[in-house]
Amino acid sequence: MTWRVSGAYVESCNCEAICPCRMVNGVPGGRSTYGVCYGAMAWRIDEGHAGDVDLSGLAVSLTISYDDDEPGSPWSIVLHIDERADEAQGDALEQIYLGELGGDVLRLPWIRKPRRLVSVRRSRIEIESGADGHAVNVGSGISLVATRPVEGDAVVACGIPGYHEPGTELYTDSFRVDDEPFAWELSGNCAFASGFSYTS
Repeated sequence: MTWRVSGAYVESCNCEAICPCRMVNGVPGGRSTYGVCYGAMAWRIDEGHAGDVDLSGLAVSLTISYDDDEPGSPWSIVLHIDERADEAQGDALEQIYLGELGGDVLRLPWIRKPRRLVSVRRSRIEIESGADGHAVNVGSGISLVATRPVEGDAVVACGIPGYHEPGTELYTDSFRVDDEPFAWELSGNCAFASGFSYTS
């Protein structure tokens, strides 16, 4: 099955800005700030399809955690699928974001490395991304607001949307997660926003 999804990407984790995982001015990143990374990622699909199933207008989110020093550095993840998706759309999104339909998502760390899939959940997902800032809400368990760009003229890119997609590094205004088994409340940590495009 051929598929493609593209749109807006927003993420935040507990690392300090600029997140050391990023590529900055073409220089690859490295270990997370504190050795254990936890955060959330969100994709607003402005255009998308899987075969003849239309995915435009839907969204996906991941809550994640990993330890740099654990053998294989496996990611623990909760995958949230937009509650507006019908059965065919939901199945397609789950298969894409877990790597089951192949394509260039196979390079993503929770697909190419060992992982612990905690749960797949249907949730209300709202993503706003624009010149005035970025906000993500997933059910009642994830709330992220980031409006303050990091100062400077460094070119920053993230491997999740792809290093070919330069984006904006930010500080969070607030980042709250209560998404079993994950829970934290942060502010001033890193965030990142860019476009994304994945395809098979």
